[in-house]
Amino acid sequence: MGSPENSPIEAKEAEQRLYQPSSDMEWYAIYVQVNHEKEVVKRLEGKEVECFLPVMESWSKRRDRRKKIQLPMFPGYIFVHILLNSHANLTIVKTPGALNLLHNSQGPLTIPSFQIENLQTVVNSVQPLQIHPYLKEGDWVHVVRGPLAGCIGILNRADPKRGRLIVSVDIIKKSVSVELDLEDVEPALP
Repeated sequence: MGSPENSPIEAKEAEQRLYQPSSDMEWYAIYVQVNHEKEVVKRLEGKEVECFLPVMESWSKRRDRRKKIQLPMFPGYIFVHILLNSHANLTIVKTPGALNLLHNSQGPLTIPSFQIENLQTVVNSVQPLQIHPYLKEGDWVHVVRGPLAGCIGILNRADPKRGRLIVSVDIIKKSVSVELDLEDVEPALP
């Protein structure tokens, strides 16, 4: 007879303990098959894994009618809150539709909790959402709207909604900056 710790009941209890709330739990992003995000979330939640799939409303593009539908905000990605170990990792990657945890050469990448909390707050708000290109200070941007449309420069952020566009003349090593709305810019190559 096998020992009690090897019984199917013990194994199931050990698996469930892996996903119980703990201060050591971290948020991770999972790369999943596009258009399978909701199925993967359902399967992982069935395994007691805490998941977050940010969605936004959009109008369907059907010929005969228009209908509001919920679409993943970031197609191909879902977020999980787990205590990562080899068993949890195996559980995730063996889930149909889940491809891999986002990682680098050191291993899976954690997401700071405040970023997920901010995203949850935005998704749960009544404000209309719009996907915006990821921009960070120092990026080259192209102004697509407003009085500065057509300008290309370097983004220098002053606050979350407004930024400064730095326009430079490299040969004389001189620059000038002007304030603009971040909604008016897109990423650009120099």
